[in-house]
Amino acid sequence: MQQIINFLIRNKNGLLYVFLLLIALGFTVQSNSYHQSKFLNSSNWLTGNIYQTSTNVSTYFSLQDENNVLLEENKRLRNLLFNKGIARPDSVAIDTTSPYDVITANIIKNSYSLNKNYPTINAGENQGIKEDMGVITSNGILGIIDHTSSKFAIVQSILNTKSTINAKLKNSNYFGSLVWDTKDFNTVQLTDIPRLVNIKIGDTVVTGAMSSIFPENIPIGIIKDYSLNKTENSYHINISLFQDMSNVKNVYIIKNKNIVEIKELEKKVE
Repeated sequence: MQQIINFLIRNKNGLLYVFLLLIALGFTVQSNSYHQSKFLNSSNWLTGNIYQTSTNVSTYFSLQDENNVLLEENKRLRNLLFNKGIARPDSVAIDTTSPYDVITANIIKNSYSLNKNYPTINAGENQGIKEDMGVITSNGILGIIDHTSSKFAIVQSILNTKSTINAKLKNSNYFGSLVWDTKDFNTVQLTDIPRLVNIKIGDTVVTGAMSSIFPENIPIGIIKDYSLNKTENSYHINISLFQDMSNVKNVYIIKNKNIVEIKELEKKVE
């Protein structure tokens, strides 16, 4: 103990300098959006490599489960091919003639119990991934790319109080906003559906057409229960997700090939 105290006394100036430097850096990052973005990207690269190593070890011991997942996915894809794109409610159909490309990746750090969840995937800018690309699973949607590095990316999950995704009732033109109230990681909420709409428990909810991020009609979940909001002019709907958010491994990142043209056109209106 005395040696530790002697060490601190001998190096008090250097330790004080490091302490003050860290405080200064912290204030700089918090007060400047540019430095904040650079810090997030750098930490994303560092933590991404750590998570990748950890995932490689755990993946080795779950190869059989992964093989089963891949076999089931291949079976669904073959069914889609044989049926020319006709998908079951529990599958994700990507039309080969659509303006979307699909990039595969794996979750190397999942997060579902916080108010703001940010899973990490093992694909980044080197694979063509950019911010604001949609991320889906075999059973539904996961979220939207929020930050990227060369080999990794962070996803803003649908289990995030900042997340708002366009969604609609299947076989209907009525759409609303998909949000999360943080109460249950397998239940999200659909808001802004007018009370005149005929809805019932068990109805399917899918992605809407009012987004350039996700293709239309990707399954999200089914209506668990619903009630009128405080003004009683629209519904507050609880959606039971198709995807178990605590058990996500393989994901697909959706690239809209027309996104640049769409954004340029929207800028003219703005």
